[in-house]
Parts: sequence; C-alpha cells; structure tokens
Amino acid sequence: MSFVTDNASEFRDALPDGGVLLALDVGTKTVGTATCDAGWRFATPDKVLPRGKFTVDRAKLTELIAARRVEGIVVGLPLNMDGSAGPRCQASRAYARNLADIGLPILLWDERLSTASADAAMIDQRLSRAKRAQKIDAQAAAVILQSALDRLTGSAF
Repeated sequence: MSFVTDNASEFRDALPDGGVLLALDVGTKTVGTATCDAGWRFATPDKVLPRGKFTVDRAKLTELIAARRVEGIVVGLPLNMDGSAGPRCQASRAYARNLADIGLPILLWDERLSTASADAAMIDQRLSRAKRAQKIDAQAAAVILQSALDRLTGSAF
C-alpha cells in the first residue's frame, strides 16, 4: 500500500509486522539515508547520496530499498522553528509524493534540530570537521528515523 502521510498512527497501522524503514534527509545537494532494524529499535546512518535528477535519485533509492528489504520510508520534513512550512518543507513534500510510486508507505516526519543534534553527537565522538561534513546528512537521517521510531513504538517521552 502506497501513501504519504504525516500521521504516525496511520503509518504504523500500514506496517503491523514492522519491517526495515529507510529515512531520508533531503537536502538541496545530497540525500542522507539511514535504516533501522525490522523490530524498530535502532536507527543506523547509511549512505549520503548526491542529489541529481529525480529519476536518478529514485533509481539509487530503489536499489537501496531492494538491498535492505525496506518496508516503509520516513522523509524528514524541515519545518521552521515556529512549526510553519517554508519552501524547503514544500520541496520535501514534493520529493515524498514523487517517491510514492515506489509502492511503500511514506511518513513525513518533523526534522527540526536533527542536523544540530547529529553534529553534536559527532563532536562528542571527536570526529574531525572533515569527517563530520562527509557524514552529517546520514547522521541527521538517523536522528530523524530514531525520533520517528520512538513515536511509532511508544518509546517517546
């Protein structure tokens, strides 16, 4: 079943047996990816893909989905700090709608402060600025996915 929603309950109901999820942190130049285990416990950073034409992006994502046996997709929604939607938010919604023909449920998830949180975690790990720059988008995708997993499983505080 394919659909795009920002309702976590609706997304969870579409996947009653869990399954691997793929998170996307869609930027203007790259797409950070992260996946989780089928039991929805842990998000793990994956690849940072260069953004290109959407058909090229979709082909790369379809390959990743098949390789990881992904059952659902979580797309970061870059809301403004006041909760309003700006141009980047609309671009992420459009990206998710364009992915809908892949045939998987898609959850749009608030990604406010995900990059700052990912950067702070990598600083704590004492990664160099250069290493952080290479990995930040995948790390942010993992933060987005972990936040969604916490809500989907009732672990959010």
